[in-house]
Amino acid sequence: MTDQKNAQLAAFVLRLSLGIMFLAHSVILKYLTFTLAGTAQFFESLGLPAALAYLTFAGEALGGIALVLGFKSRLVSAALIPILLGAFWVHSGNGWVFSAANGGWEYPLFLIIVSGVVALLGNGAYAIENVLGKSA
Repeated sequence: MTDQKNAQLAAFVLRLSLGIMFLAHSVILKYLTFTLAGTAQFFESLGLPAALAYLTFAGEALGGIALVLGFKSRLVSAALIPILLGAFWVHSGNGWVFSAANGGWEYPLFLIIVSGVVALLGNGAYAIENVLGKSA
């Protein structure tokens, strides 16, 4: 394999992993585990509007789908960074380790960095836009 082929595969793996993570946090955590109403109550307990929970869920779910498919990966991953900054803010007072009580800040920070890298790399291999003849 050439280095370019490896780079395209690496971008694909990173994009797919990030998309799956966003889907897990939206569908499994916010929708199935805590429910959207419960997530909205949590947002309110932080002093945030309840509607922001629904927007966060939608952004994570739709963004996760777009990343898994390889659709506008640069734009989507950059657009999701504010959600991750919010998660960083929520967990920043809990210390470093995410397994600590209420989670720490290193995982949200890592995801911010990964999102930035996907924004720089683009879709990589196996993207729907590659099939459609467009680049992201």
